[in-house]
Amino acid sequence: MTIDNLEYNTEREHLIIPEYGRHIQKMINYAKSRETKEERNKVAKAIIAVMGNMQPHLRDVPDFQHKLWDQLFIMSNFELDADSPFEKPSKELFEERPEPLKYPQNFPKYRFYGNNIKTMIDVANTWEEGELKEALTFTIANHMKKCFLNWNKDTVEDDVIYDHLFELSGGKINLKNSDEDLSDSSSLMRSKSKYSNNKKGHHKKNSSNRQRKRF
Repeated sequence: MTIDNLEYNTEREHLIIPEYGRHIQKMINYAKSRETKEERNKVAKAIIAVMGNMQPHLRDVPDFQHKLWDQLFIMSNFELDADSPFEKPSKELFEERPEPLKYPQNFPKYRFYGNNIKTMIDVANTWEEGELKEALTFTIANHMKKCFLNWNKDTVEDDVIYDHLFELSGGKINLKNSDEDLSDSSSLMRSKSKYSNNKKGHHKKNSSNRQRKRF
């Protein structure tokens, strides 16, 4: 082969699904060029068989054959006029852009509460007034206070939490005039401190064991 006959990939036809390689693409182009539909159907079935052999690990996957036929028409640029045992995909549907995923938004200035708090508040807003709703709202307020302390690592007045809860609930949950206090800051953070101390103690115990083994 002379240098003049060399082919560069940059000069070759673009592969729509590169995983199948250039030979499959050439076979599909050959199928498109057949004059009769009978010939095109015969070649298309042969191509599907080869494509299936190239991915034997997917044979037990549901709708595997449907996927192969879809890929065949996609690689033919939807120009192959052949019969398919499945509904043919359309070029318009293939090129249609998916809708953007909705990302849960939170109030930028209250990110330390997390998105789950807003979900809990929305649920509380749907409940009827009564003891259960009151218990839920105070549970939410206490969790908000704990989240605030985790972020601030200091202290926070209950009025601040009540104001934030009022705002996040759209004014539907108002605990500002309540006589009941939220849990004390030290009790809310006690479990975290206890866990941290246990970890430290466990670390020291392991260290002492290693020391005894060493000597």
